[in-house]
Amino acid sequence: MYRSRPTEKLKDDVLRFLSSMGQDHSILYYDIVGSEAHSIMLHEKGHITHGELKKILSALEEAKKSPTSLRTEDYEDIHEALEAFVIKRSGIDAGGKMHTARSRNDQVVLDIRMKIRDDINQICAALANLVQGLVERAEENKQVPMLMYTHLQQAQIGTFSHFLLSYAYGLMRDMERLYLVYHRINQSPLGACAIGGSSIAIDRKRTAMLLGFDSIIKNSIDATSSRDAFLEYASTLAILTSTLGRIAEDFIIWSTTEFGYIELAEPYTSTSSAMPQKKNSDPLELTRSKSAIVTSNLVSMLGIVKALPSGYSRDLQDIKAPLIGASAITLDTIKIMDHVVRSLQINKERMLQAASISYAIALDIAEQLVMQKKIPFRTAHRIVGALVNKAASKGNISLVKLEFADATSALKAHKVDVKPDELMKIINGMTPEKSLEARKSSGSPNLLEQEEMIKSLSQGISNYRTGIQKRSKMVEGSFDNLERTVRNYLEL
Repeated sequence: MYRSRPTEKLKDDVLRFLSSMGQDHSILYYDIVGSEAHSIMLHEKGHITHGELKKILSALEEAKKSPTSLRTEDYEDIHEALEAFVIKRSGIDAGGKMHTARSRNDQVVLDIRMKIRDDINQICAALANLVQGLVERAEENKQVPMLMYTHLQQAQIGTFSHFLLSYAYGLMRDMERLYLVYHRINQSPLGACAIGGSSIAIDRKRTAMLLGFDSIIKNSIDATSSRDAFLEYASTLAILTSTLGRIAEDFIIWSTTEFGYIELAEPYTSTSSAMPQKKNSDPLELTRSKSAIVTSNLVSMLGIVKALPSGYSRDLQDIKAPLIGASAITLDTIKIMDHVVRSLQINKERMLQAASISYAIALDIAEQLVMQKKIPFRTAHRIVGALVNKAASKGNISLVKLEFADATSALKAHKVDVKPDELMKIINGMTPEKSLEARKSSGSPNLLEQEEMIKSLSQGISNYRTGIQKRSKMVEGSFDNLERTVRNYLEL
């Protein structure tokens, strides 16, 4: 098809090596609508007649309705296969003009930009659902005490809500990154041609408008050879899926018998071929691995573009597979996590029990000493540390089971105006619930702070949903207008 200078046909093994058909079917629709917009612009600029345009559009519409009618096995990519199909249906005199003032170099990046633009809107919509699910479950559990961990060791008393909201905030930052990269993706390269534009008078802004782009990429070299917006997008997906991987790891740990804080709903677990008691968290385990795959896709893309010369190189073809693959994996993973979150069974009693016997109230006791008795924090830290050591030496008993003599011993080494009975009163009054009530700092698991976070996140989700819908409708409206324009030309 494209072999004007070479006179020999490609060898089969070379064709297989060059072919990108494995990924190209996902961009066929965009190649068709891009070709329709380009052909309409060529007619409007006087480069093809109405009769020629009608033949081209008729063939493109046939391909759109019946994509399997394209023969793909003999061509390097979907662009070549589509043009061959159009020429076969409309004749060389009409179909042979479709590629005027266009190159595969601007054509392929156009298709991918339209594909990724839609992917971003789909991923953002799925992400909004997931964040909403986290916020709704947080609302249900904002007064459920739960241990918080550092170094996977019991640290402070928190709430299950606080964990869920922490995930929601992380994912909202991922949403923000996706929302910003959309603008850099949504710029049209069409008309940049191979690298230096065309001597044929064309209207790049017209095709950009027909295809729903915000603007055109100004520089023709930049338009055809730069992939930084795709790299930024893939980087955002890698960060997003790493967030999902962290959530998955927490849920996996908490669903073990040793923790027993949560239980996964049966539709989101697997079993063992040998051990009948097993209820494995396989979807969450695969969430962790999907994060690694998306990250490796990003690394592959970075490796491909590193040190490429200016202008299109065929290396860039191999960006399609990791880029489109990362999109698909991310969308599927978000949807699975959304189902898991919404169906989680939460063992509130087990969480409260673990918090009640934990030494995680140690910091709260130290801070009460600071506030009530006005002693230095470091001194309070040492006194409470001595109490924990004493409780541990007695068989890891809880701090509330310590005796008056234990308090006396802990205070003995420090010259502070604190009586043993005063210390015991602070210890005995520090339940998980009192610990949460006592928190004053902004962003803590205090009930009022939880409610403020839930309100803020809910508003944020609503705002993003409005923006996502607006962007999606803009693209849909542009394509609807293009379809009407095509239909009008076909009916004239």
